[in-house]
Amino acid sequence: MSVTDSGARMIDGVELTPKEVSLELPVTFATVEEERLHRKQKLAGALRIFGRLGFGEGVAGHITVRDPEFPEYFWVNPFAISFRHAKVSDLILVDHAGSVIYGKHPVNRAAFIIHSAVHEARPDIVAAAHSHSVHGKAFSSLGIPLAPITQDACIFYDDHTVISAQGGRVQFDAADGRELVSHFGTGKAAIHQNHGLFTVGQTVDEAVFWFLSMDRSCQAQLLAMAAGTPKPIPHESAVYTRDQTGFPLAGWLSFQPLWQEICRTDPELFD
Repeated sequence: MSVTDSGARMIDGVELTPKEVSLELPVTFATVEEERLHRKQKLAGALRIFGRLGFGEGVAGHITVRDPEFPEYFWVNPFAISFRHAKVSDLILVDHAGSVIYGKHPVNRAAFIIHSAVHEARPDIVAAAHSHSVHGKAFSSLGIPLAPITQDACIFYDDHTVISAQGGRVQFDAADGRELVSHFGTGKAAIHQNHGLFTVGQTVDEAVFWFLSMDRSCQAQLLAMAAGTPKPIPHESAVYTRDQTGFPLAGWLSFQPLWQEICRTDPELFD
């Protein structure tokens, strides 16, 4: 750094004065085809992130996103395809009856049952995420809500539900999915007892980041409970923190560093 005769501070010939800065925000699209491709790319990338974080367990786990042109259909990862190797070309389009409308792979029946029920019952959401993550599974067995014991956990304060119906039972019947979703009419997340976590959002980015954050918050609470008796954040502070950090754009923004990393390391996801 240098200082000129006039007292101005300089770095590499640039005067140090307040600058206008810009923040990356969700893009808009000129055509529905562009938006469809974007959603599919985000879905493939999110699946790879799930795989990188160890969220894959056999054929379990799914992320879905509505089609922008045909919102009664949704894109989902196909049956028995590794999260780590997911590509745009692997994704399949499924209707609420479980039929594959577009794509060359079969659908996971359990993915169809729960996610179709969520998308059908919640027109306010665009994407949903679920996996058999270790900490989500462990926490779900307690049958209790996530407590506001950390700033991150406050994201879900009074904005998630615990569902005991059909807990631990593999969902193969459409009635099972409808019953589960009947307890998930609002909120960004659900803890399905003896099963795991579900999160939803207005974008793939948001739904997936909520899942990652909730799983880690479950881990933090399990560790805290093992060590002693966690002290909750007071109600007013928990609500304030949720309102400042738990809105849709905040979830979208928090996903962007993960998206940047996966784009750089796994460019084949776009194939």
